[in-house]
Amino acid sequence: MGLTPDEWGIVELSLRVGLWGTLCSLPFAYAAAWLLARRRFRGKALLDAVLHLPLVLPPVVVGFALLVLFGAQGAIGKLLREWFHFTFAFRWTGAALAAGVMGFPLLVRAIRQALEASDTKLEQAAQTLGAGPWLTFLTVTLPLTATGVLHGFVLAFARALGEFGATITFVSNIPGQTQTLPLAIYTATQVPDGDAMVWRLCAISTVLAVATLIFSEVMIRFGHRKALGHDG
Repeated sequence: MGLTPDEWGIVELSLRVGLWGTLCSLPFAYAAAWLLARRRFRGKALLDAVLHLPLVLPPVVVGFALLVLFGAQGAIGKLLREWFHFTFAFRWTGAALAAGVMGFPLLVRAIRQALEASDTKLEQAAQTLGAGPWLTFLTVTLPLTATGVLHGFVLAFARALGEFGATITFVSNIPGQTQTLPLAIYTATQVPDGDAMVWRLCAISTVLAVATLIFSEVMIRFGHRKALGHDG
């Protein structure tokens, strides 16, 4: 049975939220991963723990923290509204923020592992030949860690697609604005004769999750083959 136009809208919104949430968190995740992988400093273990809190905290706690910080009257949200006339409250951008935060630790872990596995001597050689920090990053560091970045991106995106607790706590469950696939499934379970919709949305959620995980596995194998020099 095909999806209805409203259900296709839910799928489109979910993909948009997951994609933008993950994309916007990528630069911050790379910076955090680089700091953890390449620098030694006091409080490093504490920073590592804080960055991974979304993995272990109840999602509603993360959603409440986002509400306190980025809500219409939040410490950051109020400034954004007054200075830039922009708000995360009750909009798909708020859902994207929640999705990005929840997938952030997965992105950091994957990039950090890629950075720790890369050969820093290649970076030192580039700098010896006159390349500056940014040129070295763009031409050496980033290509060396590209597979890890992509792997982390896919995992974070998959996590974003399944985000429920932080989203509903932060920006509520508004059809057309913040009602992503998990929220729509929850809503359908609460109404009479909603079983058919639940089954359809569960099916599309499963397909999307399996597709992203398969893609992630393919990227890992491709990266291993490139590392071993087997391009064929």
